[in-house]
Amino acid sequence: MKRRCRNRFFLMPKFLASLLLTSSFAALSAGAPLHGVQVLPNTGSVLASIYSFDLDSAVEQARRMQQRYPDHPLGPLLEGEALWYRIWCQSLDYKWGMTDARRRPKAESDQHYFDLAKQASALATAQIKQHDSAEMQFYAGMADALSARLYGLRGDNRATARFGVRAREHFLAAKKLDPDLADTYFGLGLYNYYVDTLSGIARILRFFMGIPGGNKQEGLRQLEEVAAANSLTSNAARFYLALNLHRYDREYAQALSVITPLVQQYPSNPLFLLIAGDLEAKLGHKELALGDYSRAASLPAEDAECRGRVQAAAQEAAAAVQAN
Repeated sequence: MKRRCRNRFFLMPKFLASLLLTSSFAALSAGAPLHGVQVLPNTGSVLASIYSFDLDSAVEQARRMQQRYPDHPLGPLLEGEALWYRIWCQSLDYKWGMTDARRRPKAESDQHYFDLAKQASALATAQIKQHDSAEMQFYAGMADALSARLYGLRGDNRATARFGVRAREHFLAAKKLDPDLADTYFGLGLYNYYVDTLSGIARILRFFMGIPGGNKQEGLRQLEEVAAANSLTSNAARFYLALNLHRYDREYAQALSVITPLVQQYPSNPLFLLIAGDLEAKLGHKELALGDYSRAASLPAEDAECRGRVQAAAQEAAAAVQAN
């Protein structure tokens, strides 16, 4: 019990970013179908490269998009998203029976990531000044969210809050302009879920920061809606939904059912395999877990630090399974 509580507190700076990425929660419009944001040509190809863990290709495609559409924020956002998965991989370890990204020290190489977030924010803000729209408010919010989540992973709560509050304002504006925009509910779902699962100490922090309360069940429903919406953030919603069902609810079978489609669609992504392996292990499926860990460790990764982290986590996880 003590170990589980300590794990929650240790993870708090990381998901504090998610608490502040979005706004207060609201019910979906009755009977209204969700729809995604308007995207640029080749967005699907970039996302496929990201989730396939072909991150160098994703970065290259996102940069070509920026050259072709220099006034649109999606290009720098997609490049930042590709870099985020590399950063997440470089920060992961295996503890408490779960592979997760827990803390990242400051690195000069992260400056380009922050520059992309700043660029996307400026482009979206310029579009909003010309003609306000839910899409551009959403993109502006995601730009600030890029910065917020890396500061959160670093444990810099003040910077996380500053950028998170800015993101919150944009998500609120997007929701007001278009209540059925699926990608906005990705953020709302994370907010609802995380706020309602905070430890006692984090709840006190939430009170003093003035962050509105949440509803975990509503958050789960919203993330499930987005995951099924085939929108820009659908796969991200599935990824975080699986992590959260594992981290906090210990709903291992449900989490495995959520992550399995990503494993099947993107078998070259070692992060998805590690998550699936952890869940198989919790369910007592020893051989399946060991198979997932073995495949994750054998996959190539362009970044040496990322590859080393994956292999170390897979080895530690496999040892833990074999010891039980």
